[in-house]
Amino acid sequence: MIHWTAEQLDAFVQHLHAESYEVIGPVIRDGAVTYDAMEELPVGYGDEQEAGRYRLTRRGDLSRFGYNLGPSTWKQFLSPPSETLFHVREDLIHPVVPEATKRAFIGVRACEMAAIEVQDRVFLQGDYREHRYEQRRQQLFIVAVNCSQAAATCFCTANNDGPAVRSGADLVLTEVNPAQPWYLVEAKSDLAKALVSKVGGSPATDEQLDQAHAAVEAAAGQISRQLPRAGLREALFEALEHSHWDAVANRCLSCGNCTQVCPTCFCFTTREEADLMNDEVSHRRVWDSCFTEMHSYTTGGPIHRKTRSRYRQWLTHKLASWEDQFGVSGCTGCGRCISWCPVGIDLTEEVQILRKTK
Repeated sequence: MIHWTAEQLDAFVQHLHAESYEVIGPVIRDGAVTYDAMEELPVGYGDEQEAGRYRLTRRGDLSRFGYNLGPSTWKQFLSPPSETLFHVREDLIHPVVPEATKRAFIGVRACEMAAIEVQDRVFLQGDYREHRYEQRRQQLFIVAVNCSQAAATCFCTANNDGPAVRSGADLVLTEVNPAQPWYLVEAKSDLAKALVSKVGGSPATDEQLDQAHAAVEAAAGQISRQLPRAGLREALFEALEHSHWDAVANRCLSCGNCTQVCPTCFCFTTREEADLMNDEVSHRRVWDSCFTEMHSYTTGGPIHRKTRSRYRQWLTHKLASWEDQFGVSGCTGCGRCISWCPVGIDLTEEVQILRKTK
């Protein structure tokens, strides 16, 4: 492991640009930390979060990663919200091949890294592979960051998905001493080692290793929300007729915010768009949500006509039947669905109630 100054980290970001990577990372936009193409890391930003509440703040220091998670997720770059799959002209299908672009994600947190691995299971394992996702994934270089602070809505420790990055990243950073930040750098892949060598760095001392470890431990100690996993799958299946689903439905707007900001939700629908001037039809795939009534449409009408049914479907799939499908939970404890719910519904609180007597 090596030690970087803030200036060396900034130089590494510029080196990625020089190596023809499209660098995606944190940018300040519309009063939030979002992910998009970036030139340099924002400095000195933090946030305040609670159920139904997010506020961007200024920290008064030089931290590059002093914020927690905003509304953006990395899935929008691996499986875009809208993309054309093929065109139909003169009764012939013309596939649209995604452009092969080298991308570098900067600032992926532990729970987000776990979410990418969940989507890898969905799209790359099993009998059917999503080749568009696969192509983008193969071109990806990931710079992850161990969390040194937690938001009030975080509960990543419930599934051991944070605050320390477990696996999957090419490079892992830990930010220490935000007033004059320095970074513990762990190169996990051969590519990362080659890129890091272009910037250099000093070997980390034992004291620096201890400081970085303490920073991550401090973040873990700040997490107050809990979601006990033992027996959760069985408890939710046993609670399908629990009266509390009605109480949640009375609050839920069926807006789908929770599914849009969730880093693992992958529901989509398809649409045909006709271009009469060019005698062409485009077949598009767009994000959808299980909170929309027509998402469950089959012959005869939608299965989940009421909000009660739709919320129950989302929660039980995310925390229970997802395990039957993919062998892991569909939730990594990022807390976005809590912060960005307009009415402040907190799934950790709802689960506690559902686990109690009907």
